[in-house]
Amino acid sequence: MQKKTSKRYRRAAELVDPRRKYPLAEAVSLLKKLPPTKFDQTVALSFKLGVNPKRTDHMVRGTCLLPHGSGKLVCVLVFATGQAAIDAREAGAEYVGYEDLLKKVETGFSSFDVAIATPAAMVEVRKLGKILGPRGLMPNPRAGTVVENTAAAVKEVKSGRVEFKLDKNANVSVPIGKFSFLEDCLMGNGRAVIDTLLRARPATAKGLFFRKIILSATMSPGLNIESSFSLKG
Repeated sequence: MQKKTSKRYRRAAELVDPRRKYPLAEAVSLLKKLPPTKFDQTVALSFKLGVNPKRTDHMVRGTCLLPHGSGKLVCVLVFATGQAAIDAREAGAEYVGYEDLLKKVETGFSSFDVAIATPAAMVEVRKLGKILGPRGLMPNPRAGTVVENTAAAVKEVKSGRVEFKLDKNANVSVPIGKFSFLEDCLMGNGRAVIDTLLRARPATAKGLFFRKIILSATMSPGLNIESSFSLKG
């Protein structure tokens, strides 16, 4: 049975040429001209990468600090004690603690977007792997969420640091802001993500790295992006 699409989506699809690969700036400009929704959509870049996700040396994972923020209010939980806990609380973390939070999470609490932990706290936090792992909430050094400097980590997450990770089909999707953002802001965030992924390219990956790039908003058709990017700076 064919899925029905809304009139708004069909109007948007009429403005997009599915056979064309748009320069990023032109794609952002066109996306902003598509019929809006009643809510502020999330804008994302999705990548098909030229890597083998079954190979451990082809893993692509990391974080990117969006220069213009993500537009999302991020709720942060920090597993820490002592000065690290004080620093995290002062930096704006909503939930800070150790043994009390371990028990709370173990019994099902998950009303947070990011979990951060100090290396010392990870001794016990690791035991929550089966709970936090499937939700994508497990602190990880490569994601910048296992740190001594909890204050800096909390501030980065809240100011627009986003995490990315290769999936089993060699795809990576990264939010770059909200539909309400100015074009220049979406462009700046998009370019930051592209540069970060280029830097994360595995040394053993051969051939074309960006096989396909799609720009889209939550309820919009995707726009194919030219994929011949090189690092800036």
